[in-house]
Amino acid sequence: MKGAWGRWLSAGGPLLGLLLVIGLFSLDGEIRGVFLSGANAKVILTQTVVVGIGALGMTLIIVAGGIDLSAGSVVALASVVAARLIAAGQPAWAVLVLTVATGGLAGLLNGGLIAGLRLMPFIVTLGMMTIVRGAAKWLADNQTVTPPDLPAITGLMARVKANQFLPLPPGVWITAALAVFMAVVLRRTVFGRHVFALGSNEATARLCGIRVGPTKVALYALAGLFFGLAGLMQFGRLSVGDPSVAVGLELDIIAAVVIGGASLSGGAGSIGGSLIGALMMAVLRNGSSQMGWPNYMQEIIIGLVIVLAVGLDKWRQARFARE
Repeated sequence: MKGAWGRWLSAGGPLLGLLLVIGLFSLDGEIRGVFLSGANAKVILTQTVVVGIGALGMTLIIVAGGIDLSAGSVVALASVVAARLIAAGQPAWAVLVLTVATGGLAGLLNGGLIAGLRLMPFIVTLGMMTIVRGAAKWLADNQTVTPPDLPAITGLMARVKANQFLPLPPGVWITAALAVFMAVVLRRTVFGRHVFALGSNEATARLCGIRVGPTKVALYALAGLFFGLAGLMQFGRLSVGDPSVAVGLELDIIAAVVIGGASLSGGAGSIGGSLIGALMMAVLRNGSSQMGWPNYMQEIIIGLVIVLAVGLDKWRQARFARE
């Protein structure tokens, strides 16, 4: 019975938290009508896209017992790459492929250093965060890059008929489709089982015949592809490549994964939970803005939610250890 309760809490806790946050903001009669409107729901979903796509990749890394602090810098670099390619007259398919590949290359370097040299993920990705940010500033000449013509890619985040819920921006549907695909990969494939095995006990995973090094390289590279796609969405949202954008975004992405039920110790987490965590953060920011609270208050609230989520994870681990 205790095990069943723990599993329910792990699976349903993030969704219950999201509903609780929505309910609390809905209590205020002055903002209820606007906050619960379809137009505002579209805004929230659109604001979730960048963090949500990043969280898909970060979930793989955290479940495997790792961390990636370079995600925000990769998003910035990818947005600059997209802007430069568009300014150079490249077709949309080339912009998409090369921008996403930029993120994948950064992830491949992270995974290669971590697996090949057996370095700590925290240190490697901390260094990569600075390197990639510098590369973004170099490529952009330390200024924003504004393409002369805005291609169809910018429509990925366009809110057509902003006063209505539908149609949703293509980026929202892309995020949802990728989430379903990655949920299947993580739960129903051999690769997904290997990711969980790494996070649970790397030494045991190696003894069971799992190729730990190549698996780490693969999951960091795959996560990098998601960060690159998030950078493309960031460009679609701003219509410029900005090397200074997404500072601290990696913390938002990690927070979304943790709020969604993943354990920083590895071995636990879900794609659905991470997406709900990203959505919860967007709701918190949107509701706080609707209430007229200052930005520092929003940061304090989100910080408290993160601490609560980590505390809940530690409590859940302690209960499982006693069973």
